[in-house]
Amino acid sequence: MLAQIFATAIFLLMFIFIVVEVVERHVVSLVCALLTIVLVFGLCMQDMAAIVDTINLKSLFTVEFWYHTGNEGGSSAGINWETIIFIFGMMVMVEGMARVGFFRWLCMYIAKLVRYKVIPLFMTFMVLSTILCMFIDSITVILFLAAVTIELSRLLKHNPIPMILAEIFCANLGGSATMCGDPPNIIIGTSLGYFFMDFVTNTGVIAAVSFVAVLIYFYLVFKKDLLAKASEKIDYNNLPTPESTITDKRGFYISSVIFLAAILLLVTHAQTGLTVSSIGVIVAVATLLSSIRHAKLLLKQVDYKTIAFFIGLFVVIGGLEKTGILEIMAGFIGKISGGNVLLMIAIIIWLSAICSAFVDNIPFATTMIPIIKSLSVTYGVDLSVLAWTLAIGTDIGGSATPIGASANVVGIATASREGYVIKWGQYCKKMVPATIIVVLISMLVIYFRYL
Repeated sequence: MLAQIFATAIFLLMFIFIVVEVVERHVVSLVCALLTIVLVFGLCMQDMAAIVDTINLKSLFTVEFWYHTGNEGGSSAGINWETIIFIFGMMVMVEGMARVGFFRWLCMYIAKLVRYKVIPLFMTFMVLSTILCMFIDSITVILFLAAVTIELSRLLKHNPIPMILAEIFCANLGGSATMCGDPPNIIIGTSLGYFFMDFVTNTGVIAAVSFVAVLIYFYLVFKKDLLAKASEKIDYNNLPTPESTITDKRGFYISSVIFLAAILLLVTHAQTGLTVSSIGVIVAVATLLSSIRHAKLLLKQVDYKTIAFFIGLFVVIGGLEKTGILEIMAGFIGKISGGNVLLMIAIIIWLSAICSAFVDNIPFATTMIPIIKSLSVTYGVDLSVLAWTLAIGTDIGGSATPIGASANVVGIATASREGYVIKWGQYCKKMVPATIIVVLISMLVIYFRYL
């Protein structure tokens, strides 16, 4: 009982500090992880085995960690090193691509392709944001996409805020479509033993249907703002060429090949047997070897704070799981729904969406994984259906507010630095309806497809 109280108090304390942002979130999660080990596992439970299981270093030395042997997917308990290693590898690859100007080139190339027309540019950048975020961290995508959008808006004389808002939403939507698109999906996939194509054929289909609605919604909402200065003359000679954005041609081609190889490995990893941790190591090593002179710089630019945040988070959630708190929470949801699958799905998707609009969706998704596993076992509900419901809810819900997802924060900060301030009211007025539309569509698709 005391262990449960401490585990819950530490978890709530972590969430509060993450939301108020007084201390950096990686510091919060690591301190709370230490408190979990000392107070929960050490003082209350006096269980060294619980500490060893939660740290979970033994998983690194199993064949299943690096190569799928056909055994059942790993447990969600403890630090998910597969997620950590994969994210690290993708971060290294993305830094390599950014160094050679890949993202800026891609944006400028597409802008030139649509002849710099505002409405086609608006729509193609929405598509670009969605597709890139299916494979690359949304923070990186929005960082470059927002910067290029502002640059083009000044040259083409239109307001960049509508485009940035649409790009942010599409980044979160695209992230929901694949296993590697958003951190919650990586955690869900590695914890429950799902593959890349499992997400594509399930959450990917939901995202594709939703994207059509989102494209129409943002076009109708922002068309007037985008065309407000359409009559002004534009000097197309001042526009940068795509080629001028490439800083290292040889590195550009190599980075492009590595990126395509990473996509191929992810798409086929169910057939090849390679785990996402193996793929993360492969792309990181390939990136570092191909740009050996810049290897030190690339490693230095990796976001180690996010990795530290993940590690601390997994330990805290491990405390909840080891003390039985998550089983109690699962029982509560099951009791409210009365075992009714339709109501259970509605609760999970809307609870996930609402919570993710205000708190970091990574700890929420991590917390919910053992809960949906328990619900599946207790009430005989297909676990995969609950997994897709959780993934969509956490990924999409984050779009509703400026603080709901990392892409939102980065996009707004980038715009603000350039003099385009996006206030809470302005943001929510446009994004909350879009979020509600997509969550509603997603819930209906889940109902019609799986039940």
